[in-house]
Amino acid sequence: MPTNRTTLAIIYSLLAICLFDAMGLIIKRLSTDYGAAELSAWRNLFGLIPAAFVLWSSAEWHRRGRQIRLRQWRLAFFRGAVLTVAQFSFYFSLRVLTFATASTITYANALFLVALAVPILGEHVGKVRWFAVLIGFAGVILVVGPGRDTFSWAALMALLAAFCYALTGVTARLIDEDVPTALINLYSSTIAVIGAVLLAFFTGGFTPIGSMEDMLWIAAMGAFGGSAVLLLISAYRMADQSDLAPFSYFGIPIAFVLGWFFYDEAPWSELLPGALLIVAGGLTIIWRERQLRRDQTRTSSAT
Repeated sequence: MPTNRTTLAIIYSLLAICLFDAMGLIIKRLSTDYGAAELSAWRNLFGLIPAAFVLWSSAEWHRRGRQIRLRQWRLAFFRGAVLTVAQFSFYFSLRVLTFATASTITYANALFLVALAVPILGEHVGKVRWFAVLIGFAGVILVVGPGRDTFSWAALMALLAAFCYALTGVTARLIDEDVPTALINLYSSTIAVIGAVLLAFFTGGFTPIGSMEDMLWIAAMGAFGGSAVLLLISAYRMADQSDLAPFSYFGIPIAFVLGWFFYDEAPWSELLPGALLIVAGGLTIIWRERQLRRDQTRTSSAT
């Protein structure tokens, strides 16, 4: 039974990656007519639906009296503000960069997760994981491309998005363990809606929806993103993150194929060999964490 649950969790996570990439394709399409902050606001508005659905379907939440107050609400608000910056930065980069390049740079969030865990969580990071982080960052630098004609602020915005996504991930571990994941997401999405709306007004306001077709694309963007979050929540409840993390890197070739198919983009020179180093660094971190976890299990069994 555990193996079947893990397999199903892997399938869920891969489906989520595909849906996130589909969302990114739509954002890139709509970004010619709508600003990054506008798209972020629409995305988060629709994102409230899956968060509310998962929370309402949680038997544990009902058993605890349907508590919606959060003791660490300031931290939840902070995460929502950081998420606003992450989405704005990523959506901005999608407008300028090739789809695969913007997506690949955001995979640096796994490297930032390790680096941020030291000052925020007080974790000890050994030489192997620091070496893996350095390998991954070398790959990020190659993809971002300082000194190349393709280097731009958009590449740095994608890197900022990766940092912010990692920051939301690390700070989530500071919230009380008995708080439902869906409730945390509901807080973050609500604050991100407000933040994106304010950001949209500061960056030119909202553009009237040009056509029913655009409205359908916007709805699809929210549906894909919201469904992906729902699948990820389910996946991470069914299996350990270290079991699922290696499969997240399938998003890089999927993004490349989708960008080539829909936008005729084939940025080989931008992605190689940097993307390979990002994957190598991330997988090394995952391998080391699983090794440490096995060692701790053996030590506990021996005592």
